[in-house]
Amino acid sequence: MKHHAMASAAPLVDRAGVHMLRNLGPRSAAMLADAGIETVGDLRAIGAAGAFRRLRFMGGNPSRNLLWSMAAGLQGRDWRSLDEDEKAALEAALLD
Repeated sequence: MKHHAMASAAPLVDRAGVHMLRNLGPRSAAMLADAGIETVGDLRAIGAAGAFRRLRFMGGNPSRNLLWSMAAGLQGRDWRSLDEDEKAALEAALLD
């Protein structure tokens, strides 16, 4: 029974609004919602780099801090904890 409860916890998180993620406030959540990314699951599916590219494609000018914030938020981390290698990997993902 415990295993079942644990398995059902992940979808609840994925259904939560992106504003529930660490690092993302109401302004970031509104930008993402305008781009069709409303839930944690939406963001997880497209990834931080994919969301960043979509925001740019739609005419937005997202900051690199938003990229770091989304990536770290999906991991439950503070964006300032990303190291240079992680940031470089995100930058490389923007070019894919």
